[in-house]
Amino acid sequence: AARASPLARGRLGLLTVLAQVGAAQGLWRAGRAQGLRALWKGNLTACLRLGPYSALQLAAYRRFVVLFTDDLGHISQWHAIMAGSLAGMVATIATYPTDVIKTRLIVQNRLEPSYKGILHAFYTIYHQEGFLALYRGVSSTVLGTIPFSAGSLFVYINLDKIWREPSSHFTPLQNFINGCLAAGVAQTLSFPFETVKRKMQAQSPYLPNYGGVDVHFTGMIDCFRQTVKHRGVLGLWSGLTASLLKVVPYFSIMFSTFEFCKRVCLYRNGYIESPLSYKLTPGVDQSLQPQELQELKLLRRGNLEPRKLQAKETHS
Repeated sequence: AARASPLARGRLGLLTVLAQVGAAQGLWRAGRAQGLRALWKGNLTACLRLGPYSALQLAAYRRFVVLFTDDLGHISQWHAIMAGSLAGMVATIATYPTDVIKTRLIVQNRLEPSYKGILHAFYTIYHQEGFLALYRGVSSTVLGTIPFSAGSLFVYINLDKIWREPSSHFTPLQNFINGCLAAGVAQTLSFPFETVKRKMQAQSPYLPNYGGVDVHFTGMIDCFRQTVKHRGVLGLWSGLTASLLKVVPYFSIMFSTFEFCKRVCLYRNGYIESPLSYKLTPGVDQSLQPQELQELKLLRRGNLEPRKLQAKETHS
């Protein structure tokens, strides 16, 4: 989160008052006007949000996986992606106020701050604008999960065609590239909702220049309308470059790490011959659960030991 903060700062600059300049120019202006530390505004909030967000997402994902798993213990690719999307939605809604606070801390002028810190921002927003202000833009976030999931699914179901080989043969490098493709497509499709969300989070009548947003609106639909009216359709994708520079490496590393860890688990439980490939272990029933497989190994080992003793007695 700490390394990505300048990119988030540049992206938010594009989504708000600096929508007419590029990501690099937005970073340069912010750093020059407010100092280098301005590029890390809101980073502490992002770091504090990461822990509970990840914990909630993982717990919810497990619940949804159990819900979508059939009687044979299998889950389809579509259901797996849906489980991930719903889990992300649950975690986002639960931790959304911290995301609003992060945005407010980023868009404010560090030299003349409206908020002194995280707690002061939470207290001020709650007392000035009400509790619902802490969830401003959440509807756009929820709707954005639809194109994000669709983009991810589109990439995953076509990976075999892209590489012209089954997914079981993918190398770690291929998995990294797969993560890049999935994140790039999904983020591009869902980015208009991200744009609207950030504008809704930043806009406030209690902040200078209404939070620095480049258009004024009354709700999510009006925000879409006003953005297209003043910035054109492509205005909904302002800041996409900075966002991709942050999101694509993150999801690529996460995806490739997940795939490698999955192979390690399969290898340690005896399903595959090596953690570097998905080559199945000969003679192993792949339908068995890990506990059942371990019990079978112990049973075979127990039957084998008396035979060894008998063989030794015969030779002696």
